[in-house]
Amino acid sequence: MMQESSYAGRYWHLIADGRIQCDLCPRDCKLHEGQRGACFVRARQGDQMILTTYGRSSGFCIDPIEKKPLHHFYPGSSVLSFGTAGCNLACKFCQNWDISKSRDMDRLMDQASPDAIANAALQHGCKSVSFTYNDPVIFAEYAMDVADACHALGVQAVAVTAGYMHAQARRDFYAKMDAANVDLKAFTEDFYCKLTGSHLQPVLDTLVYLKRETEVWFEITTLLIPGHNDSEQEIAALSQWIMRELGPDVPLHFSAFHPDHKMRDVPATPAATLARARNIALKEGMHHVYTGNVHHVEGDTTFCPVCHSELIVRDWYQIKQYRLGADGCCPDCGARMAGCFGARGGNFGRNRIPIAIGPA
Repeated sequence: MMQESSYAGRYWHLIADGRIQCDLCPRDCKLHEGQRGACFVRARQGDQMILTTYGRSSGFCIDPIEKKPLHHFYPGSSVLSFGTAGCNLACKFCQNWDISKSRDMDRLMDQASPDAIANAALQHGCKSVSFTYNDPVIFAEYAMDVADACHALGVQAVAVTAGYMHAQARRDFYAKMDAANVDLKAFTEDFYCKLTGSHLQPVLDTLVYLKRETEVWFEITTLLIPGHNDSEQEIAALSQWIMRELGPDVPLHFSAFHPDHKMRDVPATPAATLARARNIALKEGMHHVYTGNVHHVEGDTTFCPVCHSELIVRDWYQIKQYRLGADGCCPDCGARMAGCFGARGGNFGRNRIPIAIGPA
């Protein structure tokens, strides 16, 4: 059995006053002996940083890839999903707060080595493994080791993340990832500072890095919260930045907020708000804009950006129609869709299957 203190983490240095500074993310936590960082899972033990959650998970499930959400990464395939505990952000609206904000290590009941996870994914027919539920940035070493084990068996690695990390860790981390969904939580520094306890620019830096310096397929999600980040002006500004810095082919998902954690007094996002945001982004020139957490078939459908044919029709997470060839090209006009596609769509559907994985 892996012990909490068994894994020496990377990304830290000793500073002049005797503390060690964590160099994983822009929080730059400075720790005395026995202290933990803001994420609560990276701790000082002697003169080193340890990762307390290496090999430990809050549980494993097999999900549709569309749930991450990724709409242009082997649509209809299944993904083995897991997370650990803790987070390096402090989002007042966190929808997984019982995991990401937990300091209770007893929640981490499932233990599994990287090889055990990769083998389980292969045995269950999963195209990929996803690091999700809480941000994989804080368990980067574990995620990277799992990715290596997956690649040895032909399984892909997917990160679902807020993208809040320093440059060196970013380079190491995304060198191991095949796909990512990055939360762009808003497009104002005020929102990031007041509602997440972080900053906007490092997230923008991650997105630009992914586009310009890697081959990682990535998509973006923005959770629209009524009265906080859902104005027409902010959505237009966000869309314009994506168009300018990343290009029109990066899929953008607008998803619906529901009252949770420290924002239970804020109403749920109306479906009409998501449809309006989608229309704004499309008018700004984006090719693939989706709506999430609501039933909206049009907002879940992948259209050809050239001839506007329906290419992948989804109903929730179910693929109802798939018209792309193995080359990812539109059968009507020949335009190639951006993304990673198979010869046919998967048929995993809306299932969510909890599984157990042994520690070995």
